Formats: sequence, structure tokens, C-alpha cells
Amino acid sequence: MRVLVLAPHTDDAEFGCGGTIARFIAEGHDVHSVAFSVAKGVKPETAKTTVGGELGRASEILKIPTDNLRLLDFEVRTFPEHRREILDVMVRLDAELRPDMVLLPSTHDTHQDHQTISAEGFRAFKRTTMLGYELPWNNLTFTSHVFVILGEEHITLKMRALEEYESQKGRPFACAEFIRNWANVRGTQIGVPYAEAFEAIRWVLR
Repeated sequence: MRVLVLAPHTDDAEFGCGGTIARFIAEGHDVHSVAFSVAKGVKPETAKTTVGGELGRASEILKIPTDNLRLLDFEVRTFPEHRREILDVMVRLDAELRPDMVLLPSTHDTHQDHQTISAEGFRAFKRTTMLGYELPWNNLTFTSHVFVILGEEHITLKMRALEEYESQKGRPFACAEFIRNWANVRGTQIGVPYAEAFEAIRWVLR
């Protein structure tokens, strides 16, 4: 299975579905990840080196191949102004990769950049299975349609990857305790130790 992960900002993919990425790669699936912005919470003059380096290190921990990782330079909080360009990028990705599954922000994510990626992602990949990952601090509401069961090894890799984002440390949700507890809550819902939950935006059986 070829999986495409769309992250509005660096670290969104790791927070929203880092455990699932780790599991998919361990199972031999072809995972590609695209981050649309490098400047989340980082001074513009150091954005590319600081966050880009963090993204690379986090992706290496999750074992995303370097050739499967892309870093774009849209400016944070301006995505609604660049919907056309963002859609064009996604259409090209669809033509190039033909993914079997796309992981992207939930349709109920309130951040303007996340809303744009979710909405334009639906337009670009509407013939593809799409699952919306949750970022609780941004979600006004969230419907947990789909659960991915995770093992200790997947949670460990997710936490290790997030530790590489030095620029994000200090945020309430950027701590190992929260990440583990969050996965434990989702796991408890389905009777397992750990899981990640997703909104079923579209499910295509082939």
C-alpha cells in the first residue's frame, strides 16, 4: 500500500499519526510525507535550518525514506490565500504517486492552514481513501470512525520522533506523557493498550 501523509506544518504528521506511520513502515508499506510549511513557531531567519533539520531527524527515526520526504515553503497562517497553489501541488502528487491512502488533518480542525490542507486534499484525492488525523488542541469536535492499533514500539518511535522538535518544546501537548496518555485513551476505547484514531473522510475499497 502506498500511503501519503499531508502535514500543514512540520511536526503535525508526527503528532497526528506518528504511531500509524511507524506501524505502516514496519509492515512494509510505502509511506510518503509532505510538510507544506517549515516555519511553525520558529523565527523566519532560522526556520529552514532549525525546523528542516528537526523534520529530517524525526523522519529518520520513523524510518521514512529520504526520497519519500518533501518540505515545501508556504508561509504559516496564509494557506487560505494560496489555495490554488496548494491544490496544484496536491494534484501533481496524486498524478505522481497514485496513493492508496491519504492521511490529512480532520475536517473539523480549526486552524486555518489545517482547514485548507483538509479541504483541498479532499478535492485532489477524492477518489482515494482519506483518513483525518486528530490534533485535539485544534479540533472543535472529532468523530473517531477508524482506529489503528499500535504496539509499544510504535508509541516509542512516535515519542522519539517528536523529541527532535526542540523548537516546539514547552507547548503543553509536546510532552511524552501526553502522547502516551492520548494513545492509551484511544486504545482503551477498543480494548487495547494503544491506538490512534481517525475520521473516515472517504473509504474506497478496491
